[in-house]
Amino acid sequence: MRRIRWMFAAALGCAVLTTGCKTLPPSKPLSELTAEETAGYEVYQARCARCHHANSTRSLHGPGLQALYKQPYLPSGAPANDERIRAAIVHGRNMMPASANGLDDQQLANLMAYLHTL
Repeated sequence: MRRIRWMFAAALGCAVLTTGCKTLPPSKPLSELTAEETAGYEVYQARCARCHHANSTRSLHGPGLQALYKQPYLPSGAPANDERIRAAIVHGRNMMPASANGLDDQQLANLMAYLHTL
């Protein structure tokens, strides 16, 4: 009986420790964004916010984007890097429509800068 209690306590301790590791860092506060990041925030609000939560991993119509670059992989399993994220924005992916015709180079750069703040 004592051994079972010890094993249960050890398992509970491991569960608590591993659960704590899944906490994602918060996004940069809007009041601290640079001019480029603020412009990217405006693009995000106009083009992305209806399908993606910025400050949550909870899915809306697409995956939540909290800590997008602070994790090694995207929800799709692809590496979380500029190349993959830019390609998904420009060319679309699965249900996400392509934005190549709707964003100019500066808007895309601003959006990418904002996404790095999440």
